[in-house]
Amino acid sequence: MSTIVCSFLIVKFMPKVIFILYCLVTLWAIGSIILHGSRATKSLSWLLTVIVIPFGGPLLYYLFGVNRRKFKFFRLRQTEKRKLYNENYSQLESSEEASEIANPKYSKLSNLNKENCFFSVYANNKVALFNDGKETFDAIFDALKKAENFIHLQYYIFEKGEISNHLYEILEEKIKEGVEVRLIYDSVGSFSFKDKIIKRFKKIGVKAFPIMPLRFGNLLFTLNYRNHRKILIVDGLIGFIGGVNVSDKYIETTGLGIWKDMHLQVEGPAVDSIHRVFIKDYHFASDEDLLINEKYLPKNTARGDTSLQIVTSGPDSKQPAVMQQYIAMMNSATTSIFIANPYFIPGTTVLQAVKIAALSGIKVSLLIPKESDSLMAKYSMFSSFEELLAVGVDIYLRNDFSHSKVILIDEELASIGSGNFDHRSFEHNFEANALIYDKEVVEKVCKEFKSYFEKNETLDYKTFKNRSILQKFLEGMAKFLSPLL
Repeated sequence: MSTIVCSFLIVKFMPKVIFILYCLVTLWAIGSIILHGSRATKSLSWLLTVIVIPFGGPLLYYLFGVNRRKFKFFRLRQTEKRKLYNENYSQLESSEEASEIANPKYSKLSNLNKENCFFSVYANNKVALFNDGKETFDAIFDALKKAENFIHLQYYIFEKGEISNHLYEILEEKIKEGVEVRLIYDSVGSFSFKDKIIKRFKKIGVKAFPIMPLRFGNLLFTLNYRNHRKILIVDGLIGFIGGVNVSDKYIETTGLGIWKDMHLQVEGPAVDSIHRVFIKDYHFASDEDLLINEKYLPKNTARGDTSLQIVTSGPDSKQPAVMQQYIAMMNSATTSIFIANPYFIPGTTVLQAVKIAALSGIKVSLLIPKESDSLMAKYSMFSSFEELLAVGVDIYLRNDFSHSKVILIDEELASIGSGNFDHRSFEHNFEANALIYDKEVVEKVCKEFKSYFEKNETLDYKTFKNRSILQKFLEGMAKFLSPLL
């Protein structure tokens, strides 16, 4: 109420010229929201924000709310580059023939992902699973040391520290041996990776480029769209994909403890798909178009028995591919759905898919961290728990901080990658997941998953329903703002 009163007083006593400008800006924002809003709940949140916060509301909407894909004059040159790249290279054949799905109940899911992302399912891959930062980086460093031709890295967060220093030392040595090194990083997530730090890497020969750099002239258009992918390719033969960033959070104790995250090492035909994600983004960031040739896309032979499909999405995608992937996975379930995610803020459509599954008799289990690196995210997540518990969803709170983004179906299908269960991952970020069609590998993930059910807190519906008025209020405020996240 005090905010509304303050807003009224500001408007009442501001000069007429400023008042007229305020009215015009506010009317523009309201008209844009009504005409081009993508969801009613999100539009309502933006309308209230614009009305309640004079000038600040319209500015926030301009920065984070405008659906720029609906405006030709907002289309960035870089976005057009990505679309041109799709037109030129989407039909390129992989070095391996696509594989049939062993379980026919997942054929619609695989077809959906192929239509959205151009990547087929490829069999005969060798997959190693990591759930610990130290073992993940040990595997990464070991693969880097074996590089003979090139190393390609892409991370959302690239921070200075012990991990990046060790990485620097390895890259310096490999470059001396004649290995090419290319690195792309997100401008916001890797905000500290600049000035002397980036110059240090470039000085030894690393070709490093920011994705959607924060520069005058395009800041207002790119700030809301981030590249959230975490992938690495060595010689086109070994690929890493998952949720781990280059950060000491995974090896050193923070306020949330040592972060946990699931990551994959892949060898075999699916590495080609992972590499094409990097190639497209590198072309987007650097303007270099030299990576589409046999030197960088070698033929990958059979290395194992796992079938794998890469799923990607971004603000330039025709469809919200990651959101559709998650919904299609849940719709294919017959016995169980396990979800682990640090930012479970699903929105109405995905929330209904979860509730329908639970009401249909499918065992639905949700594993999230008890504490979060974002209070807004924490209360936004908790705001949906009462209705989920009411329909029989089991919710477990981890005492450590898990950054993993995992969804398991019937203990025989798994998705591991960078995509969260929130509006940002579904609509604003460039994401990459690996979909594993292999019961034996998925059982290993399930075993890890179930171990947390036994040793962490379970939410009880009656107890949670009687939580304090203050917590309900904070959840309500966060829920109101969650469509803007």
